[in-house]
Amino acid sequence: MESLDLTGVNSAVETLMSGTNTLFILLGAIMVLLMHGGFAFLEVGTVRHKNQVNALVKILTDFGVSTLAYFFIGYQIAYGSNFFAGASELTVNNGYELVKFFFLLTFAAAIPAIVSGGIAERAKFYPFLLASFLIVAFVYPFFEGIIWNGNYGFQSWLEESYGAGFHDFAGSIVVHGVGGWVAFAAIYLLGSRNGRYRNGKVVAFAPSNIPFLALGAWILTVGWFGFNVMSAQTVDGISGLVAVNSLMAMVGGTLVAMLVGKNDPGFIHNGPLAGLVAVCAGSDIMHPIGSLVVGGVAGALFVYVFTLAQNKFSKFDDVLGVWPLHGLCGVWGAIAAGIFGSEAMGGLGGVSMMAQIIGTVAGVVIAVGGGFIVYGLLKAVAGLRLNEEDEFNGADLSIHKISSTCDD
Repeated sequence: MESLDLTGVNSAVETLMSGTNTLFILLGAIMVLLMHGGFAFLEVGTVRHKNQVNALVKILTDFGVSTLAYFFIGYQIAYGSNFFAGASELTVNNGYELVKFFFLLTFAAAIPAIVSGGIAERAKFYPFLLASFLIVAFVYPFFEGIIWNGNYGFQSWLEESYGAGFHDFAGSIVVHGVGGWVAFAAIYLLGSRNGRYRNGKVVAFAPSNIPFLALGAWILTVGWFGFNVMSAQTVDGISGLVAVNSLMAMVGGTLVAMLVGKNDPGFIHNGPLAGLVAVCAGSDIMHPIGSLVVGGVAGALFVYVFTLAQNKFSKFDDVLGVWPLHGLCGVWGAIAAGIFGSEAMGGLGGVSMMAQIIGTVAGVVIAVGGGFIVYGLLKAVAGLRLNEEDEFNGADLSIHKISSTCDD
């Protein structure tokens, strides 16, 4: 009788834990889904009024296209699983595998959301939707599976050679680095906006709506705690260290961007995002003071490189600064995990600097290569940018036949 009672108790505990883990990762998925609203309003507040509707539409439709790409192709490439079984099989363990897909989908869909900010105001609509599908179906999950699922023996080789695999807890490189460097290829192939440079000098296009820009930054910042903390994917793996490290990196990025950006509100509201991008990789192993430094360096890196790129590289017109924010700060974050994650710097250890460098380079190469292949083919076949008249009129009227305000 006692044995039967214990069996019943164990079964109840297992059911409770299964349901709790499913709810935990579902809440994370919802928080990261909300971040896509942050991407949208960050772009809406930055672009000119005549491109605001297009910014909103791109983020939502990119998410829809990404969902199909990841559900039918990408998730299987990354993790070897698909959802073609019966519903009874899919609901095992309270449907945890389904919700895990939902959570990881929100990461995958961040790639085209990142690209969207870089190519704003002059890109065609459908070619970039098709590009989003191809990137999320093939390029992103290929690298995701290598790092987060151990595909192709890359992580095993790093462990055997350098004592540890490539450590990227929440995606400084896997998500943000890949997104930023894919965007690099798209921005380069697309070219700069008409009128952006005159006589070799940059013409400033001021943000259209600072409150919307700030709203987007705040939504992203709050959602990022789901992005980082819930990357544990189960309740027993949750760590308060991840939360506080994310907080400290956010603060470091904000304050340094304020100082080096000379109180510019655009830099100030991107500063926390730079810090959060950088802390993703080592948020589970670094000391909070180390995270503060990592975030601060990321804030400065974003301001300096964005300013340099906009003023010196006339063909590289990155509207929201997604390459320095996600691409370069992602690279810094992965390298920083090897520095500040070590026991000598107060971290938990278990990380190899050489593995971090090799993993980072691999991510950049795959992202840049995949980006140039996908966008290069589409440029040759369908073209990437609006014609001069449509760009002058704005993407809202040219593509969607409506403006963001009734008086335009």
